[in-house]
Amino acid sequence: MHKQTITTSTNQYDVIVGNGIIDKIDEFLPKEYHNILIITDTIVNDLYSDSVKKNLPSSAHISVSVVPAGEASKSIDQYYRLLTAAIEHQLDRQSLIIALGGGMIGDLAGFVAATYMRGIHFIQIPTTILAHDSSVGGKVAINHPEGKNLIGNFYPPVAVIYDTDTLISLPDKEKRSGYAEVVKHGFISDQDFLHDVLQTDITSQLHAAKLIDHLQKGIAVKANVVEKDEKESNIRKFLNFGHTLGHAIESELGYGKITHGEAVAIGMLFAIQVSEKTYDITLPYHPLKNWLEKNGYPLNIPSLQVERLVERMKKDKKSENATVQMVLLKGIGEPITENITDQALSNLLENFLRELGS
Repeated sequence: MHKQTITTSTNQYDVIVGNGIIDKIDEFLPKEYHNILIITDTIVNDLYSDSVKKNLPSSAHISVSVVPAGEASKSIDQYYRLLTAAIEHQLDRQSLIIALGGGMIGDLAGFVAATYMRGIHFIQIPTTILAHDSSVGGKVAINHPEGKNLIGNFYPPVAVIYDTDTLISLPDKEKRSGYAEVVKHGFISDQDFLHDVLQTDITSQLHAAKLIDHLQKGIAVKANVVEKDEKESNIRKFLNFGHTLGHAIESELGYGKITHGEAVAIGMLFAIQVSEKTYDITLPYHPLKNWLEKNGYPLNIPSLQVERLVERMKKDKKSENATVQMVLLKGIGEPITENITDQALSNLLENFLRELGS
């Protein structure tokens, strides 16, 4: 078992990573709760809800609310339904919400916890590789049809309990989605970490020890950034490397048509290409592209209109005065934000999509 403590301006919480720790969940609760609501999805509910319930204190009243699996559930309708469930189950300000699932569940359940009675405790129990990123840092949100995560808050959990036994059997699509964020952490932090990840076959030869090592390093990268800039006023923006185009692709295709990580992977390729042209440098564009292709990432996306993608990118949370702000790289471990004009962005994006499809 490995523990990292995240300390921010608003609170402190532990991220516990290890195998079989769902069986010890009651040991990691920061206090005694008499009313607990587990929020999960239709897939994870069948796999893990009973195990979590069994290992919570017997004195607590425990209920479960289930939403359909998939990014489409990060919606205002499901959010409102879960608030209603919290009321019906008589949660009060001393109650606990447990987010059991991947990044979608963490964001959705966290936003419910952040806004129910002006905020109650919640715990993240991630069950995907992708959630090693989303479960740390306190960002909670739901989507709007016009953009991803546009409705949300900064609201840290009181603990993150990450049982790696839930990860090894994930389908390849979910492994790809999660490892895009692992690669991102390598690009913005450390050459050796990045090189190690790009040497890893994540579909057929992913071993538990290697996975845990990568997750711990990725969490450490994010923790270091979040502790310095909890509410994204400065360097936390660097964690959005690849996300400006990635979010636009997700929104334009329709949530759930492509996974978050698969979209971010394409966004990272674009950000690297823009970085090379902007700073006249050479970055590992082809090693990343080769790794993505080897591991089955969908790079031949349906034909998308450049103008619509640019408009989506202008609605990104980092944009200022309707000008797209992208996270670029001056080198591995040297992220920087740059404002990109509409015309320059359109030209760069048109060339990139043409090359990607060729």
